[in-house]
Amino acid sequence: MATATAAHHYATTNPYTGQTVRAFDTLDAAAVDAAVYRAQDAFDAWRHRPIRERALMMRRAGGLLSERIERFAALITLEMGKRIGESEDEVALSARILTWYGEHGPAIAAPRPLSTDAGEATLVTEPLGPLLGIEPWNYPIYQVVRFVGPNLVLGNTVLLKHAGSCPQTALALEELFHDAGAPEGVYANLFVETDDIGRIIDSPFVHGTSLTGSERAGAAVAEMAGRAVVKSVLELGGSDPFIVLDGERMERTVEAATIGRLGNMGQSCVASKRFIVLDDFYDAFLSGLRERFAGLQPGDPADPATTMAPLSSERTVETLMEQVGDAVDKGARVVVGGGRPDRPGAFFEPTILTDVTPDMRPYHEELFGPVAVVYRVRTEDEAVVLANDTPFGLGGSVFCTDLERARRVADRVDSGMVWINQPTASRPELPFGGIKRSGYGRELSDLGMFEFANRKLICAVPSDAPIRGLAG
Repeated sequence: MATATAAHHYATTNPYTGQTVRAFDTLDAAAVDAAVYRAQDAFDAWRHRPIRERALMMRRAGGLLSERIERFAALITLEMGKRIGESEDEVALSARILTWYGEHGPAIAAPRPLSTDAGEATLVTEPLGPLLGIEPWNYPIYQVVRFVGPNLVLGNTVLLKHAGSCPQTALALEELFHDAGAPEGVYANLFVETDDIGRIIDSPFVHGTSLTGSERAGAAVAEMAGRAVVKSVLELGGSDPFIVLDGERMERTVEAATIGRLGNMGQSCVASKRFIVLDDFYDAFLSGLRERFAGLQPGDPADPATTMAPLSSERTVETLMEQVGDAVDKGARVVVGGGRPDRPGAFFEPTILTDVTPDMRPYHEELFGPVAVVYRVRTEDEAVVLANDTPFGLGGSVFCTDLERARRVADRVDSGMVWINQPTASRPELPFGGIKRSGYGRELSDLGMFEFANRKLICAVPSDAPIRGLAG
């Protein structure tokens, strides 16, 4: 790599110990430009390979990732503190995504005939060119592969800027695609500073960018992409509602709420964050949730017996402390937790807040950690109004044994995804994305392959047919 920076932007710091294990230098401007040129050169050849060859490479990548679960899971746990079992689950899901696109990508991108009286019309799906992916630390493999999988199969090439706290995971992913048979330049990891993002997007060779991250980062990238007239896809924050409409299976509902809020220690855009419970079932739900939250104990995330992992960084802990403190100072009630345990590491206690009002930060802000806000409502209509009173619109859940009633409520929730009797989840075949300040565009499913594609019309008219004008 090229010129070193004074403070390493890319470094592995173990959130459990606070120790910086390894640091990496960033690329200088010349090296950044060279990487973009290589991606363009690679695209010229990669796009013309038969799609089934590209798909075969992706299936190999999925297979290799399955074989390397232990290695990748250990890196995730080291770099961002995820419990080892959850890290293994993330790697397994990522392998399924790569394999799914390797198996289904060619059919998704196949030419599609269109019905018209103008002639023989066909819709073809073609790649655009090199793309820039900007990915976060909270799911350092899953977030990458859901962007990379469809685009490499389609024929695009990818430049990947990962989070500064996950450099070894980033390098391992680059190695994975190289080992699976991706030619040089088809997938490239970039250790670059934030200021270099605009330089990359402004390049005439880059034809799109996808970011998963904060609202602030998304707004900045969208602005840069707009000036460059290239497409962007954004997956930003979320404050997902979890609506409880009955108490028929309360134990299961409480279990789902615990998983939905505390998976990845709450560091997920689609974590269940606002629990909206009808009055008749509120006390039972709150009591059950408190019992589960109170029973977790902090420990080493690499130990399978650990039930409470650290958060990704001290900065994440400090932000939660400020948000919870603001709510408490203004009258919110702490049911359990509320601060950090008396021990080393970036830990924050699983916390439940009630009596949260619109003048408090947790009402409108995303809580990116193990903090649940529980609301009591009287009616189904009141539940929907509260669920939609947020700047976000990523996911959401409705719990009810009456599926017709649950679907009726789900139809009224303003978000990109609503799951019934299940916290928001992710599957290769299902679209993932949001609305409002949660971003725009979709990843996964067939929609994920069409985001950075030229959906080109070819209409063949017989040479002896009458000539028609635009409206003819």
